[in-house]
Amino acid sequence: MLAAPLNVHIMQALEAGPLAPLSLRRAANSPPQSTMRVYLRDLTAVGVLERHRQDSFPPVVEYALTAGGRALLKVGEVLQAWLKAAPEGEILLGTPASKSATRALVDGWSTNIVRALAARPYSLTELSRLNNQTSYPALERRLAAMRLVNQVEAIRVDGRGTPYRATEWLRQSIFSLTAATAWERRYIPDSSTRIGRLDVEAAFLLAAPLMQLPTDVNGMVRLGVEVQGGASPVLAGALIRIQDGKVASSSNRLEGKVDASVTGTAMAWLRQMRGGASLQVEIGGNQALGELVADALRVSAVAAFEPLDPSVS
Repeated sequence: MLAAPLNVHIMQALEAGPLAPLSLRRAANSPPQSTMRVYLRDLTAVGVLERHRQDSFPPVVEYALTAGGRALLKVGEVLQAWLKAAPEGEILLGTPASKSATRALVDGWSTNIVRALAARPYSLTELSRLNNQTSYPALERRLAAMRLVNQVEAIRVDGRGTPYRATEWLRQSIFSLTAATAWERRYIPDSSTRIGRLDVEAAFLLAAPLMQLPTDVNGMVRLGVEVQGGASPVLAGALIRIQDGKVASSSNRLEGKVDASVTGTAMAWLRQMRGGASLQVEIGGNQALGELVADALRVSAVAAFEPLDPSVS
């Protein structure tokens, strides 16, 4: 919804209060009436807008933001903070450039390109082998779109194939994604996709290298979330190795000895990674190390979520 400029313009126009259709259309840069009608219908159907009809003569119709619509605007502020940090210069929400960047991110997430590149560089051929649900040409188009907007970059190597890696800016997008996910869980739970193993892995693998830790911190830490896996829940997440305060390696393989574990429900982690109150999750093993890592993830999110009203967290 936030990728479409007209959706953004409609919500921003209603932020100050309800508007009649003609006034709203003017405030949203005067799109064609038929286009405006479709967008208003869709935003109303999903619960972002509500339509009021006054009992008067002639009857007066107004559109207004719902509580969910106002919360979605707050998610838009987080997305805007990410777009402003674009490598080629600030991008404004509601512009064609914003649409390109946001759609590239969403398409990269839905085809698991983001999940793969969050772990390590891959060539297009390797990505195709990993993903048998998406055709090679479709993957190629999505990867090209992500490269065009600086979410992935090519690495020069000797030999066949060009590996691509996630940029720092792509990693920072995880906080916009967690904001959007939390909004879906609260306002459209029946139509939102269930959080799965690959989603959890992608979130941790993207976010872990962003942590700022003291240089004397070392150890193996397991980050985990219980997700539904067939008949019973399974633990999904990432195993990260910290050396001298930096993430030296990360993996989705959770087996093996660790110094600390940080686990919690999906909602607890969403609150933690949205800059909410510290220690929304449970710590096992080395308490000090686990708390440092959990808080480092939260602090990384605070910078991205600075525009959010604290009540939204």
